[in-house]
Amino acid sequence: MSPAFGKCYDPTGTTWGLATYPWRLAPDGYATRRQLRARGLRPGGQPIAAQVMRRARRRKSGVSVAYLYRLDLAKPVRPMTPARRAALAKAMLARRTCPQCSTDAGYCIPTSLGVCVTCAYPDDYTEAA
Repeated sequence: MSPAFGKCYDPTGTTWGLATYPWRLAPDGYATRRQLRARGLRPGGQPIAAQVMRRARRRKSGVSVAYLYRLDLAKPVRPMTPARRAALAKAMLARRTCPQCSTDAGYCIPTSLGVCVTCAYPDDYTEAA
């Protein structure tokens, strides 16, 4: 058994406080949020049941963690209602609207610029025209 595997294998939860498994070796009956969503489920307020860990060189802590939830306690995803659909459409329109020229840019305005690309770099677009 490799040292990395030994640090990540703690099914009783004595080391990390949660049952911990190596990446891709979680037992059946557990799933991450993405896996639940792919099955049309959500955690539904249940606590985190376990976690999977792997070594990650780019992270400051040196490990990457994904939390697992129990499948038997998961609830179905709430259906999309017309009011929720309208609210999401309104929010996306606000993200696409430039605060400076008040036009729909057709893409989400970058938060680094705060305005559409045409307003952020006006000289580049006046010379090209």
